[in-house]
Order: sequence, then C-alpha cells, then structure tokens
Amino acid sequence: MKVTDHINQSGNKTLLSFEILPPLKGKGIQSLYQHLDPLMEFKPSFINVTYHRREHTFKKRADGRFEKVVIRKRPGTESICAAIMNKYNVDTVPHLICGGFSVNETEDALINLNYLGIDNVLVLRGDAAKNESAFEAEPDGHAYAIDLLQQVTNLNAGIYLEEDLKNTTRTRFCIGVAGYPEKHFEAPNMESDL
Repeated sequence: MKVTDHINQSGNKTLLSFEILPPLKGKGIQSLYQHLDPLMEFKPSFINVTYHRREHTFKKRADGRFEKVVIRKRPGTESICAAIMNKYNVDTVPHLICGGFSVNETEDALINLNYLGIDNVLVLRGDAAKNESAFEAEPDGHAYAIDLLQQVTNLNAGIYLEEDLKNTTRTRFCIGVAGYPEKHFEAPNMESDL
C-alpha cells in the first residue's frame, strides 16, 4: 500500500513508522529481525530502509601495493524491503540516493523494486562520501534529488533511459522527498534555495 493511502485511511489516527539500516556486509538478516521483532507490537504502518552509497577505499595487496576498490558496506536495501513485507506484512519505503549510483543502476533498482511489489520510494541526494568535503555526484549519476525525482516520475510514466523501448510498463511508485524548510545548509540564501 502506498504511504499516501495509509495517510488517507488513517482518519485522525497517528501513524507510526520506523527507519532501519541494512546490516553491515557479512551480517545476516536475522540480526535485523532481532531488532524488528519486538517493534512489531507497535504496529508500524510502514518501515523506511536506508540505501548506502558505494565507497572508495584502498586495500593492501599481497605484493604490498595498494589498490583502489569500491565497496558497499550496507548492501541489500531492495531485498530487505521485500523480506520485511513478506515476514511482517508491513509496507516498506526504500530510500534512493544520488550518491554512489549511476542513472542506470538507479533505473535497475527501481525496476527491481517494482517487480517486488514495493509501492513507495523516498528520494534523497544523500550525504557526501567520507573523503569528500562536499557532495560530488558520480560522473554518470544524479547531482540533485530533483533529478532523481524526475527519473522516478519518468518511470511512473513508462519512460525508461533506453528511448527506443516500446510498450513499456509504468511503475506506480508513491514518491517521498525530503526538504529543508529553514533553507538547505549548502544554499547561500533562502531565495536561491527556492
């Protein structure tokens, strides 16, 4: 169910949701269930699952030289969303971020989420990488959440990155966004932020 449907059907009832992080790579989903099981008594309407950008790090090789490698420390957002929906019958809201993803990787993630029956996404720019003083987009990725929002909106209209695709399936995502009512901390003033 879409978050908007939860809100519309709630009447005056307060809705409760949780936000979780995927387990660190090497940890199983059981570690996540151990934290979620006791929370289910509160009957959350939905659970947000964060996405984490890939990181660039250096790994020492056997010959003593260092090699630049790309890793994701917390993979699995898509499958965790599906597992939560299956185990707890609770809707999920996966976060999608600009940082660390190409537009093609983003489209593939959206297609996978659609196949899994996930109705909601929260689009965010995301934070700067640990080695960045300010956010830097991937060369083939989105620099701003509005661009990511447009990509999801396009898929909802059946518009894919491959322009020659015909008779495409439209996704049906309910799209959430984040905002800074007092001005984004990187904006020089309120006028430029609007």
